[in-house]
Amino acid sequence: MTLDQSDIKQFRDDHARTREQIKRAIVGHDAIIDGVLICLFAGGHALLEGVPGLGKTLLIRSLSDALRLDFSRIQFTPDLMPADVTGTTIVVENEQGREFSFRKGPIFAQIVLADEINRATPKTQSSLLEAMQERSVTVGGETYRLDKPFFVMATQNPIEQEGTYPLPEAQLDRFFFKLKVGYSTREELAEILNRTTSGEETELEPVLDAESIRAHQDLVRRVDVPASVQDYAVRLVMATHPGGELATPQVNAYLRFGASPRAAQTLILAAKVNALLAGRDSVVADDIRGIVLPAMRHRCLLNFEGEAEGLTTDNVIQNLLDTLPADIGSLNT
Repeated sequence: MTLDQSDIKQFRDDHARTREQIKRAIVGHDAIIDGVLICLFAGGHALLEGVPGLGKTLLIRSLSDALRLDFSRIQFTPDLMPADVTGTTIVVENEQGREFSFRKGPIFAQIVLADEINRATPKTQSSLLEAMQERSVTVGGETYRLDKPFFVMATQNPIEQEGTYPLPEAQLDRFFFKLKVGYSTREELAEILNRTTSGEETELEPVLDAESIRAHQDLVRRVDVPASVQDYAVRLVMATHPGGELATPQVNAYLRFGASPRAAQTLILAAKVNALLAGRDSVVADDIRGIVLPAMRHRCLLNFEGEAEGLTTDNVIQNLLDTLPADIGSLNT
C-alpha cells in the first residue's frame, strides 16, 4: 500500500513540532521523549521507570500541554480504591425523587497520568486493565466507552520496596513500552538549574488535537510491512520463549517466561512509526531493531539463575538481538 507523501510529511512535521514543545520544558532524555511519542502515535501506553526527581511527571505534563486533549492525573497510593479511578454510582435527588447516577472518575480523560502506579494495591491497579485494553470502563454492569485517543502514561520508582506492589504480568503486558529514565549529564543538569532557578516559566503551545492524532494513528496502521520484516518480528518474539525452537542459549538458561503476542504487535506498530519518521511508507528491519528493548524488557521474566547472575532482561534481549539474523533466508543458520 503506497501512502501519500504529503501525509507522511504532515506526520513528520507534527511529530517534530510536538517534540520541540516538549523539549522546551525537558532537558535531555531524548530517547525517552521519542519513545513516549512512538507510544502516542502507535496508540499504545507508556510505563516510565526511574528514581524520583528525574522529570518523569514533568515529561508527561509537558506532553499534555503540547496537545489539545483532556488530561487527568491519578496519584496512586496504598489506600486508593478502584472506584477512585473508574468512578462510582451515587444516589442523587431531583424533582422526580431519588435516582442512581454514575459519576465518572479520572480515568475518563484522553491523557491519564498514573503517577507512582506501583504504590497502589493490585486490586486498584486492576481497575486500569479494561480501560487500557478495551478503551472502556464497566461499572455496575454498564459499559462506558472512553474518548479516543486514550493514552495512559504511568511512572514507577524501581528502588523503593516498602509500600509498593509490583505490577502483575497482565498489567505490564498492556504497556506498549517500558522506558527507563536515567540521570542527566553534567551539561544537562547545569541547564536544568538555569531553567528552574531563574524565576522564568516556560509556557508550551498546543500543537495537535484529538482529530489530528487519530488521523496519524490511522496513517501508522497503513504503513506496509514486508513479509520478511514481519517474520523477523515474529522470530524475535519466539526466540524469547525458553525451550522453543528459536531460543538462544541465554534465553534457555536465564528466562522463565518469554514475550507475548502483544510484543510482536508492539514491534510492528512501533516500527511503522519509525518508518514514517524516516520518510518511508514501508518498514525495514532496522526500524524494528531500534525499539526491541523498550518493547520487550517488561514482557520477559528472569528465572532464579538469571537473577542470581545479576542479569537484567535487557542483557538477555540484547544478546538475542546480536545473534538472531534479520534475513529470513538465514532462519536455519
